[in-house]
Amino acid sequence: MNKLCSLQEAIQQWVHDRDCLYAAGFTHLIPFAAGHEIIRQGRRDLCLARATPDLIYEQMVAAGCAKKLIFSYSGNPGVGSLHMVREELEKGSLEWEEYSHFGMITRLQAGAAGLPFMPMNQTAAGDLERANPQYRRVKDPYSDGEVVVLPALRPDVAIVHVQRADARGNAQIWGIIGEQKEAAFAAQHVIITAEEIVDEAVIRSDPNRTLIPDFIVDAVCHVPYCAHPSYTQGYYDRDNEFYLAWDKISETRQGIEAYLDEWVYGTRDRADYVTKLGTATLERLKVAPRWSAPVNYGAY
Repeated sequence: MNKLCSLQEAIQQWVHDRDCLYAAGFTHLIPFAAGHEIIRQGRRDLCLARATPDLIYEQMVAAGCAKKLIFSYSGNPGVGSLHMVREELEKGSLEWEEYSHFGMITRLQAGAAGLPFMPMNQTAAGDLERANPQYRRVKDPYSDGEVVVLPALRPDVAIVHVQRADARGNAQIWGIIGEQKEAAFAAQHVIITAEEIVDEAVIRSDPNRTLIPDFIVDAVCHVPYCAHPSYTQGYYDRDNEFYLAWDKISETRQGIEAYLDEWVYGTRDRADYVTKLGTATLERLKVAPRWSAPVNYGAY
């Protein structure tokens, strides 16, 4: 089945007010374009789950999209605090749950496996156990010890950005692999955004790169530069200048609102956003080719 559609159509059909949303991607492949489209469409009361909220969720919080955050690290990577998120948390106007990185992944793994929880060894995160009542300890049935458990996380929607996908939704990722597979299998619905849409034969030529299979995908959207200001391995670099600039932009609500007015509400879609970025920025973010060695899958 051909699942190609515009990002606007995918968000309109699959993301609704009060949904639990998981925007996947670790370091790279962060679906900023999808976050911007959710802002444009005015979604409200979302529960935003993500291992690292990053700038994408700060922008959505500032736009009034979020009721709650579920996360395992909150910050502008390599720079400092997410000013607006911190302000909303301290005011008590944003609900939140905090976990360790491994705790978040364990929750997704349980959701993906259809299990109520998965056990973890005890860690040094004693403060999280005291602060978050979702942390529980149960007896290990094979010893006299205890294990830590957390409830499964089953988002209503997962949005996953990938390097390439076919029209059916078979999606391939390379470079740093985060929690994309777990989030996709745990979610009720999956939206794929891709730098490239390729023929099914390209996907079949290297099946081991296919992290997400078509049968769990609801929509496939061709969105080049979807991840800016983060990066997509092999396509464009991380815009470190923007992350530094955001620290200043986000110091005041007026600064964030001005950014949203210009770069989100003031653009029709990601293509318009990319045009606004300009050729100088795109040239600065170009990456030199670095091809992997070919793999011989043999004949059978």
